[in-house]
Amino acid sequence: MDVSEIENMLNQALELTELHVTFDGSQCTIMAVSDMFDDMSRVKKQQTVYAPLADAINAGQIHAVTIKTFSEAQWQREKMFNLPS
Repeated sequence: MDVSEIENMLNQALELTELHVTFDGSQCTIMAVSDMFDDMSRVKKQQTVYAPLADAINAGQIHAVTIKTFSEAQWQREKMFNLPS
């Protein structure tokens, strides 16, 4: 599994404005931006992003996932602090 496969799974399942994925072979970090996150609880946001990856996680292709979600307005304020280097 590589970054492009993870990005494809998420982009096909969710309507994201922006997506940043890093993957080191077991640890996956996802930053997802969409206004659909505006009215969701923190748990619902996590579940929404996690769901398209469930099969890969259950198959052991991804072992750990860190998810950060932002609305577009939040992302405008936060991206300078959260973009991977």
